[in-house]
Amino acid sequence: MAKPVVPEERRRRRRPTRSGTVLSERLIVETALRMLREHGSAGLTARRLGLALDADPSTLYRYFRGMDDLTLAIGDALVGQALDGWRPTGRWRADLRAVGLRIHAAYVAHPQAALLTTSRVTGRANELAADEAVLDVLRTAGFPLADTVRIYHAFIDQTLAFAALDAASLALPSAALRADEEMWRSTYARLPRDTHPRIAEAAGLLAGRMVTSAYPTALEMLLDSAAACLDASR
Repeated sequence: MAKPVVPEERRRRRRPTRSGTVLSERLIVETALRMLREHGSAGLTARRLGLALDADPSTLYRYFRGMDDLTLAIGDALVGQALDGWRPTGRWRADLRAVGLRIHAAYVAHPQAALLTTSRVTGRANELAADEAVLDVLRTAGFPLADTVRIYHAFIDQTLAFAALDAASLALPSAALRADEEMWRSTYARLPRDTHPRIAEAAGLLAGRMVTSAYPTALEMLLDSAAACLDASR
């Protein structure tokens, strides 16, 4: 059975850890992000997190119902980082572009955390704020409700899917990542035109593009489609 989470007001009255640190949900999440960055998901356990915080591992359950609850908090923290400082301008296309690029960048900055969280639905404050913002941008722009939901769905899933894909590449050992990137020059670029004419003619462009994220391009294509939809509805 999951242990009950202690209310926030009771957490604040807790004694500091042995090293004098006062625990908070934010500190635990930040420490977990650092551990994921340094050791990967296999290195994030309650015992190791307790050691990093100089606290008994059981203390963590005053803040989270378990490690899965912590995972959701980590995902929500990344969304919060993405939204920090963002304000709508009233130009729907620019606003959606900014939100998408911010969310993608926040996850890619923490590849190991992204692998754990991009497929999750947290239901937490930052995620709700992001969803509300995207829906509001679309509705304020004049999109009909059904189109708003359809575009929102594609926008969010596309952003998170590319974040997961790009994070998976960045989470590879550096040698494997370099080998994958080199493949476009060492193999694709050397294919003969008589057997692979289309790859051969595009080899130079492929070598330049395929080592970068396609998310900005895919995002613009989605926004183009949304703009056409909005024009058709008027």
